[in-house]
Amino acid sequence: MVDIKPKNVAVIVAHPDDETLWAGGTILSHPHWNCFIVSLCRGSDADRAARFYKALKVLKSEGVMGDLDDGPDQHPLDEEELEQTILDLLPQKHYELIISHNPNGEYTRHLRHEEVSRAVINLWKNGKITTNELRTFAYEDGNKTYHPKPMKSATVYRPLTKRIWLRKHHILSETYGFGKDSWELQTTPREEAFWQFTNSFVAKKWLNNGGVYK
Repeated sequence: MVDIKPKNVAVIVAHPDDETLWAGGTILSHPHWNCFIVSLCRGSDADRAARFYKALKVLKSEGVMGDLDDGPDQHPLDEEELEQTILDLLPQKHYELIISHNPNGEYTRHLRHEEVSRAVINLWKNGKITTNELRTFAYEDGNKTYHPKPMKSATVYRPLTKRIWLRKHHILSETYGFGKDSWELQTTPREEAFWQFTNSFVAKKWLNNGGVYK
């Protein structure tokens, strides 16, 4: 999994810890990436924000947080506001790779994950962000019947080495402070999976098709 070629990579997620939970092993396995991580929510949460910036150091990444509404009622965000927030937070340059959520989320169900995925795909399709490749997380939970699992049918499916998985687990347990019985630590995937797109029109068609990959 080691790639020594430097390239600009953006990871755009809803919450601090999403970057580690769903793609931390991939980030850790590519230390030469110039990785910039955007978390769109919880910027005013002093505890979560502090932990996010500590996690960035372990991931050898830069990043920033927004403060979009993430209340328990999960009212839908204004699409234009969400897209503009991404543009305001993400350094405006070309990326070789962007990684973000799946339009169906990673589990049943989290509206913010779904909204962020749609916004990223729409921004790419409309030329407001540019990248050679988009990867969306590929996980499912059997409609809440088990913890989220990586989808073996995904375009990219990679087992993590024991060393990388332990480092990823350590970020979630020690940096983010999740307990051993927490949903996060019981979920922490030992494999990471992504749907991969190199054409924004194909990604948009996939989005319109309900995120069903064919």
